[in-house]
Amino acid sequence: MPRTRYTNIDNVNTDRTLKQFRQWREERRRKKKDYSYIIPNSPPQLDYLQENRTETSVTWIGHATFLIQYGGLNFVTDPVWASRMGFQRRIGTPGIPIGDIPEVDVILLSHSHYDHMHISSIRKLYGANTTIIVPVGLARKLRRKGFKRVMELSWWEHLEMGRVKISFVPTQHWTRRTLFDMNTSHWGGYVLELAHTNEGEQEHVVYFAGDSGYFRGFEEIGKRYKIDIALMPIGAYEPEWFMTSQHTTPEEALQAFLDVKAKLMIPMHYGTFRLADDTAREALDRLEEDRKRRGIAESAIKILLHGETLRYPESGQTK
Repeated sequence: MPRTRYTNIDNVNTDRTLKQFRQWREERRRKKKDYSYIIPNSPPQLDYLQENRTETSVTWIGHATFLIQYGGLNFVTDPVWASRMGFQRRIGTPGIPIGDIPEVDVILLSHSHYDHMHISSIRKLYGANTTIIVPVGLARKLRRKGFKRVMELSWWEHLEMGRVKISFVPTQHWTRRTLFDMNTSHWGGYVLELAHTNEGEQEHVVYFAGDSGYFRGFEEIGKRYKIDIALMPIGAYEPEWFMTSQHTTPEEALQAFLDVKAKLMIPMHYGTFRLADDTAREALDRLEEDRKRRGIAESAIKILLHGETLRYPESGQTK
């Protein structure tokens, strides 16, 4: 029976030829890059994180891995505590040791690439009451690994857990883990909303963008949801001619932030693994230059350190 192969909006193709890959490798050998800047670690607020079940908080572990406390639940996105990814050693250390993470209610996987779905990390986080939410096509792979509570979503579908409505939204990307499973599961991001609010409670909507190139889907997400916090990828974009369809540049990430109409942007997907030729310092500098060029308030972008927690809302976070 033929396997389903998933595609992007407008059938945008992210495939690259062997010739293009070799060209990139040749370019890389000629480049001289300064990789000395390492994202600092901030001492994590472990007592707060263990006890918190009421406030919205976002803690950056590194890359696309966050601990998000929302609606009384603990979420972890794209868990990767690995010390290396293929031949690449991790740059810096995770913001919180995996053993210090509070009991996890929900693991959100954006897609199956190794830098977003690390099975050993998932095993360590997976408890008696943990549910894993994955893109359509991926549940079978996780169940074969022994995880029983796995739920699939297609684009624009949602489910509710406790008080939280979890929606799966499009990205522009691709996926593969073996020679034979190219695009046999989908990819996307997640929006967290409260299914219902208590009296006097203010809802804050969180958007985790996963891994994506720039595409018109960001505007559609902005039309459908009233987003407060957007976790946006800004790294792994160089060389742009090779990466453009699958990873946003810092400038494109900032445009996507404007497209989804969020109040606060938290950059991610940079400075943890050397997936491309850009550096963490370059990504942050380009983001800051474009913020100034567009006249966006400095307070609209929160640069987290590894292990740093944003407790939302904080004063002065407006565009």
